[in-house]
Amino acid sequence: MKFLVMSLASLSLFASSIVLADPTKSRPDVPSVAPALEKYKQETIFGDLWKRPGLSVRDRSIATLATLITRNQIAEMPEYLNFALDNGVKPSEISEIVTHLAFYAGWGNAMQAVAVTREVFVARKIATDQLSPAMPKLLALNEAAEADRVKRVGDLYGAVFPGVTQYTTDVLFRDLWLRSALAPRDRSLVTISSLVASGQVAQLTGHVTIGMNNGLTQAEISEALTHLAFYAGWPNVFSAMPVVKEVFEKRAR
Repeated sequence: MKFLVMSLASLSLFASSIVLADPTKSRPDVPSVAPALEKYKQETIFGDLWKRPGLSVRDRSIATLATLITRNQIAEMPEYLNFALDNGVKPSEISEIVTHLAFYAGWGNAMQAVAVTREVFVARKIATDQLSPAMPKLLALNEAAEADRVKRVGDLYGAVFPGVTQYTTDVLFRDLWLRSALAPRDRSLVTISSLVASGQVAQLTGHVTIGMNNGLTQAEISEALTHLAFYAGWPNVFSAMPVVKEVFEKRAR
């Protein structure tokens, strides 16, 4: 218990020490370890990638945060949280991203993100009244699409995994996905980014389809994968590309 308390205190101190950092700026420690890494950061990532027109800087911030939370990469989370706020991502949206990823990246990763995000919110004087309530008015449910999803999942897994299928219906698609503080399109961007970041490509077929139904374009998803190659790694993106390409081709028929 003592070790846990010390670890949490260290995390809080770490987050506070860099809470106002800017990811576009040079870090003094990087050139002393990997000069080429700093060069790629300045010239390729922030000199080119973040300026590409296929995805807004707000969307890039959302995809990046989803990746960092999913991979539990807290070292860069404070500066990218600040960057996201500067790029137009609302505190309520960040709160929803963390909540959403508890279900798609795991409860522990979300709790780690809570500890870091709290420090950023405190430093920027973001109060709880700027966050979405625990029980908001939900968005309207697409009854036909949900009935189809329930039948498909139920037919496949309901008899063997009744608990999972029931929670998927009651908690995820009839509650979490209907929370209004994060638009369905953005929620899909978070989910797709998380799935790519964690290598869960089997789930991409359904969620890329949902994302396009929610308003993400093929060009935006393509550019999101380009962005994620740098933040989630080339192997994860190359594993995702055949699955995403197949969804694009089926929708074009």
